[in-house]
Amino acid sequence: MKKDINREQSGAPATKRPKKMTQYGLQLFEKQKVKHMYGMRERQFRNLFDKAIKSTGSTGDSLLSMLERRLDNVLYRLKLATTRTQARQVIVHGHVLVNGKKVSSPSYLVMIDDEISLSPITQKKEKFVEQVVDKRLNIAIKVPEWLELNKKDRKGKVLRFPIRSDIQAPIEEHLIVELYSMY
Repeated sequence: MKKDINREQSGAPATKRPKKMTQYGLQLFEKQKVKHMYGMRERQFRNLFDKAIKSTGSTGDSLLSMLERRLDNVLYRLKLATTRTQARQVIVHGHVLVNGKKVSSPSYLVMIDDEISLSPITQKKEKFVEQVVDKRLNIAIKVPEWLELNKKDRKGKVLRFPIRSDIQAPIEEHLIVELYSMY
């Protein structure tokens, strides 16, 4: 009792237990975490979720597969960019080719047998290639099994669509599906 009086007099905040998060709070937190991880806005995420609902199979698995198939994420997974944000910037600036054609949309969904590479002009930029691409290529980060990396040519190929077991991030997709099913 005496401690409480001293605490009140000293101006220190009273200790409160944190409130238990509601189910809605958990669902919202999970959605926000995934949106932030992949660097997406709400409308983009919602549109991708709507596509996942229409696809065959589990909605949660389809959503994660589509998130992984986004070009910015594929570039990051192929170790051709340091972060997803950097991958997005490289794509928007026109430095990435998919099957030999320039793609400037980070949300482009890659398909099986697509070949992703840096444009010839970009590969001639020695500083960029040395500081970004080669630096990350030499790190012992494993490329996912659904992708194939050709380090010499700085190219990658999509072998198959990613499945849930390919995604190592701690994502509870069922919470996202539950959240959106309330609307």
